[in-house]
Amino acid sequence: MTRLVIVSGGLREPSSTRLLADHLATALHAKVGAADVEVSSTVIELRPLARPIIDAMLTGYPAAELEAAFDSLATADGLVAVTPSFTASFSGLFKCFFDVLPEETISDMPVMMAATGGTERHSLVLEHAMRPMFSYLHAIVSPTGVYAATDDFASDRASSLSQRIDRAASDFARLLQSCGLRAPRDVWTEELSAMEQLLNLPRAGAAGDEPDENGSANR
Repeated sequence: MTRLVIVSGGLREPSSTRLLADHLATALHAKVGAADVEVSSTVIELRPLARPIIDAMLTGYPAAELEAAFDSLATADGLVAVTPSFTASFSGLFKCFFDVLPEETISDMPVMMAATGGTERHSLVLEHAMRPMFSYLHAIVSPTGVYAATDDFASDRASSLSQRIDRAASDFARLLQSCGLRAPRDVWTEELSAMEQLLNLPRAGAAGDEPDENGSANR
């Protein structure tokens, strides 16, 4: 089964960001399911987690509900990340969530980017803000994202948005298929193993088995 997590950074209720996230989830279920692959999706709404996210930034310790969101994301095969845009960038809450996310959680994970905004002027948020951040986090970012302005949800422009969602979902479904099911990384075990290997390296000049000029070993 392919496990998807949708992170929705909408700040209001109702939220156009959550609406776009739901449209993307529906399209992905159809595209992935067409290949006879079972798919499940979990939505992480950031608005109810706003206080735990800020507390984690200040204390370094996530609350239980934030830890549960981290666990869901760590075991996912793919991530759909949707944020509202402000001044041509993602929202502060969206950024803070990924700031406190444990290191390597989404390493090697396929990610689809999406964003909403008041006008088309914010559309560069996908390439100028989101793609660099997810690349820094070692994710595998889908080439096709979706930006939706407020007017795109109007009835006379809904078909254009639907086409963009369909195209992005097709590309992401192919990326998921090529990457396959993902094994979560255990960073703690990896670091411990690396430290053990380092400690087991022979120390220079400490072998003690080289014979001296009289034929006896130096001890």
